[in-house]
Amino acid sequence: HGENSYTNPLYSLITDIIYSRQTHDVLNRRGDVFILNANTMMSEDTDLFYSSARMIFKGSGGSMEEQFKPLPVPALPALLEPLKDLSALDIEHKAKEEEKLLYFNGLGGFTQDGREYVVTLEKGKMTPAPWVNVIANPEFGFVASESGGGFTWSENSRENKLTPWSNDPVSDPPGEIFYLRDESAQIWSITPLPIREEEDYTIRHGFGYSEFKHTSHGLSQGLVQFVPVEGTVKLNIITLRNESSQDRNISIIYYMRPVLGVNTKETGMHLVSSQSEKGKLIIQNPYNREFADRVCFMDTSAEDRWVTGDRREFFGIGNTGAPDSLKREHLSGSVGAGYDPCCAMQVNLCIKANENKELVFVLGMTKDLKIVDEIGDKYRHLENAKAALEEVKEFWQEKLQVIQVSTPDPAMDIMLNGWLLYQVISCRMWARSAFYQSGGAFGFRDQLQDCLSLISVWPEIAKNQIQKHAQHQFIEGDVLHWWHEPSCKGTRTRISDDFLWLPYVTAEYVNITGDNEFLLEEISFLEADVLKDSEEERYCAPGITGEVSSLYDHCIRSLEYALKFGERGLPLIGTGDWNDGMNTIGNCGMGESVWLGWFLTATLKKFIPICRGMKDEEKAEKYSVLSERIAAAIEENGWDGNWYKRAFCDTGEPIGSAINSECKIDSLSQTWAVISGAGDKTRALKAMASLEDYLVMRDEGLIKLLTPPFNTGNIEPGYIKGYLPGVRENGGQYTHAAAWVIAAFAMLGEGDKASELFGLINPINHSRTDKEVSKYKVEPYVMAADVYSVQPHLGRGGWTWYTGSAGWMMKAGLENLLGFNKIGDKLIMDPCIPGKWTEFSLKYKYFETTYEISVKNPDSLNKGISSLTVDGKAVSGNRIDLTNDKLIHVIQIQMGVVTQ
Repeated sequence: HGENSYTNPLYSLITDIIYSRQTHDVLNRRGDVFILNANTMMSEDTDLFYSSARMIFKGSGGSMEEQFKPLPVPALPALLEPLKDLSALDIEHKAKEEEKLLYFNGLGGFTQDGREYVVTLEKGKMTPAPWVNVIANPEFGFVASESGGGFTWSENSRENKLTPWSNDPVSDPPGEIFYLRDESAQIWSITPLPIREEEDYTIRHGFGYSEFKHTSHGLSQGLVQFVPVEGTVKLNIITLRNESSQDRNISIIYYMRPVLGVNTKETGMHLVSSQSEKGKLIIQNPYNREFADRVCFMDTSAEDRWVTGDRREFFGIGNTGAPDSLKREHLSGSVGAGYDPCCAMQVNLCIKANENKELVFVLGMTKDLKIVDEIGDKYRHLENAKAALEEVKEFWQEKLQVIQVSTPDPAMDIMLNGWLLYQVISCRMWARSAFYQSGGAFGFRDQLQDCLSLISVWPEIAKNQIQKHAQHQFIEGDVLHWWHEPSCKGTRTRISDDFLWLPYVTAEYVNITGDNEFLLEEISFLEADVLKDSEEERYCAPGITGEVSSLYDHCIRSLEYALKFGERGLPLIGTGDWNDGMNTIGNCGMGESVWLGWFLTATLKKFIPICRGMKDEEKAEKYSVLSERIAAAIEENGWDGNWYKRAFCDTGEPIGSAINSECKIDSLSQTWAVISGAGDKTRALKAMASLEDYLVMRDEGLIKLLTPPFNTGNIEPGYIKGYLPGVRENGGQYTHAAAWVIAAFAMLGEGDKASELFGLINPINHSRTDKEVSKYKVEPYVMAADVYSVQPHLGRGGWTWYTGSAGWMMKAGLENLLGFNKIGDKLIMDPCIPGKWTEFSLKYKYFETTYEISVKNPDSLNKGISSLTVDGKAVSGNRIDLTNDKLIHVIQIQMGVVTQ
């Protein structure tokens, strides 16, 4: 402050008051008092203080009492006068075209090519739970349900939501709405919510887009929503057709409730809106620590528009079904700081009789205010938006059609030919969010397992994922259980399987692609204080070390870190293995895991050839001896007589044993005795038979993880017991593990059983009729994480679009049942199918070369190949050499008894 500044008296008075109340200097220190001069502050800082402050007093505003009075309401536009009575509107009524859908259940079904799921909502009908589409690219995405706009995010679906995530399956409140208003002042929405009309709605969920169609008020209405292949924008293409013989004046209002953070309770008071010179509605949250420089914007292809950033103005005393502002001619243009924030943009259209009008609304976010115009201006042009939509459709067609199958089971074909991989890529790899969970974080084991199913069809995405996870390993060999980007904040735990997925998936990648050079890539580590003896986990933001090492070394550190064994020779379970919910079985450091023993053995066996390829014979020999020793320890201590035990508690008490009153048998120990290839064959067969007897519920269409559920028994396994009996991991079907059951039966050569169980948990087969839909409730086209196994919710689907389930289901169907296995530049066909299948076929695109593979089964066998020809020439065995010669190769395989 200058010596002669008029603010000096006030400044002196304030400082005198502060110092007279304190015994030490409290001025301008963190947590104390700051006095700043607004005249010398940057405008951005001023906006930050205004948006963060709970109370603001102005020197020119009178006394404090006077300034506590409510602010005057700004003048609003005039009320709208209805211009026409449209009750007798001359409308051309067209006969409804009936589309023949596959597996139609009264509410929805698949198009003939299986690439879209079409929901038809007739008067009074609604889906029993939200049926959503998760639409994303690596940077941006949104969720749309059959009711309309869900929530949108940029970069991180939890930390940087643009619009709210509701997780409300009862009312599914929309965070984004497209309102229409006509000359009679009637208001409705293009989508079923928030204003449901009597006329039908048709919703199409496709790969990378969702489309809504509705005809009412003499208008045919269409809305297509998608994100481009690249870019942080959501595009909404609206098509209106005037079905009447009169010209129409229609207003379209795009409303969204901004978040720009985790939730509106935390961010609402900080949001600041403005309007750019080109008319874009801008909203920012300068108080968002990780995304403070991000700029959210709304734009449209219409030149004339009205906006508001004031939610109080928009709704008044109304609600989403009747906003007060839509009773007025147009929005007021109110923007700034201090509002209960919203983003709303209105345009008016004149649509001539029988005319079509199209326009685009853009919702996006950039990292710099300077590039808002660059991105917004590109997509506000209709032709660019349409081109982006076609690019999206072509992108997904290319990625999802690398492998296409045709079997006697059309429901299997639909899932294997697109929907499973779409769930993995769009939702699990990119969005990491859906209707029931908006995590946003990367799970160390989660995304590594999810990418396993992509190695054969899109190896680059799997390679990038492996690199990312290796960068989140500590020097000691353990890893972040999960972490958020871009901050890298996450949890360091004592969970005992996370880090092992790095060598497991890396070995699979190298085996399938033949990319041995990847093992030499130098990758950094994280560093932070190791967990203290008293700590089971710690939330932290670790640093990046200066030390780098090869991916091979990262994998070796994971394996070495896992070599901690208990008194029975089994690996220590720590605070949970694959089943996080069993977090108190071994938290004292003595509990052991049978499943982890099988998984560690499988990982060591996969990595031994890699060690030899790296000329690391010492490690190869060490891991060979260890894998045999662990398998022997399981056979000695883990066999329960008819199946394998699950684990041993710190006290030595077994879990997953016939002596237990709860969790007598757990599927994981049985399936991985087979999948690992390390279990005694006679015992493994017996264990899988016990699994079938105890855990497969054929009439209900599910495969339980364990039984009986934990409930009132003395064993306290951890937070798994907090789930209701029969829900999620606590005795429900955990679909991730159910897919392992299918794989294990196929590996045993039981093709009839494996195929039957694939069909048993296929969501399409849970939703074939209206009765089944009312029971299963959730989407028929994606895998659910869990299915409830006890009344009154027996057979109800749980969280859909979840991690693990789709990827392992894809591998079980394609690799274990149909026998498609790529190893380097060779394709190994080893099908295990039901005897009733007489034939099936696959089409595989290897770079620019196509392999058309047909498999005949004249003798009704489950396994075995008697002959194989490539372009008419006989080939011994079941290996096909792959070459990218840009031709079409015809492979004919006949199943038969193989003679030695």
